[in-house]
Amino acid sequence: MSSQRPRRTAVTGIGVIAPNGLRADAYWKSVREGLGALDRITREGCEHLPLKVAGQVEGFDASALIDERFLVQTDRFTHYAMAAAALALNDAGLGGEHASKEPYSIGVVTAAGSGGGEFGQRELQKLWGQGSKFVGPYQSIAWFYAASTGQISIRHGLKGPCGVVASDEAGGLDSLAHAARAVRRGTGAVVVGAAEAPLAPYSMACQLGYPELSTVEDPARAYRPFTKSACGFVPAEGGAMFVVEDERRALDRGATVRAFVAGHGATFTGASRWAESREGLAQAIRVALDEADCPPGEVDVVFADALGVPEADRAEALAIADTLGAHARRVPVTAPKTGIGRAYCGASVLDTAAAVLAMEHGLVPPTPNVLDICHDLDLVMTRARPAELRTALVLSRGLMGSNAALVVRRGEAAR
Repeated sequence: MSSQRPRRTAVTGIGVIAPNGLRADAYWKSVREGLGALDRITREGCEHLPLKVAGQVEGFDASALIDERFLVQTDRFTHYAMAAAALALNDAGLGGEHASKEPYSIGVVTAAGSGGGEFGQRELQKLWGQGSKFVGPYQSIAWFYAASTGQISIRHGLKGPCGVVASDEAGGLDSLAHAARAVRRGTGAVVVGAAEAPLAPYSMACQLGYPELSTVEDPARAYRPFTKSACGFVPAEGGAMFVVEDERRALDRGATVRAFVAGHGATFTGASRWAESREGLAQAIRVALDEADCPPGEVDVVFADALGVPEADRAEALAIADTLGAHARRVPVTAPKTGIGRAYCGASVLDTAAAVLAMEHGLVPPTPNVLDICHDLDLVMTRARPAELRTALVLSRGLMGSNAALVVRRGEAAR
């Protein structure tokens, strides 16, 4: 039997494009201070829709981070993913020509829940308003779920194993698990994450069918999970990308190990069946903890899914209690997404980025806009809480019924 240490998946780069920050450091500054970015939706063509509040990415200049030839081929959701990927590669020390030196050793995995709705709407309007000859050649690829994976791979010359997780919100965590497994199988590194852009008229019209969506017009009250006034969630755009790689490879090239992807679990309980998500989420947590070889008492912070639907919030609180036992009453729980909204697949990877940064800085960030709760959780509110953080548990559930849990361990950057 070999005594060689198993390959560990290290996080060496983080890139963020979010409503409250366009880089990881700016994002963390807003998250730790509990600054909210929810506001009235200002996108053209959305004024008449009943959805009034969301987390919009402001001040994003795609041309400053992405070549023009890629911009014309792609939707806003891919612009966000490409920008975040470039930031992550630079953070990992693999930017510029460094990544292409070993093209077959680096892969790309992204998650997407809706694809390029804005681009698709624009081209369909041309089809019906002007005729088929006016539809651009990139319509066939720009809307597609896999567009971000393909464009990141092409732009950086990455020819390792590539894939896409076409899923609901939990797909963000599933993409990290997919990448970690690729690393354990021998891939040197993977650029992985998710970004979404659901704030366009057609995309928003599709979301209006979700009964969990909040149509409250006051940004401070539209998304308040775990409270008696919980009335659903508000959407957001943006997301995060990571570079994950074999720990030995990272150390050999002098990279800083920021965290480890230690364990993952996933289950399915059905669309809007929130009471049943208690057991489904609990099972995902158990599998993730088991894979990470992590006893419940070692979890130092929980980043909650925090849907904002009373039945779903209750199920999540009970799932945490079911799996962490007596420790559940002591472990701090947080939901930074209440300040920016849920970016679908991008939401859980933004939470993962916050978890890594929280462990590095020894701070549990607060849950914006939530001042009182009606569940038995130690929810961090109002201000950040100093804490020794070695292990974070990130939770996510999708509107179509997926449940996922991810265990992230602290890296050397926090030591």
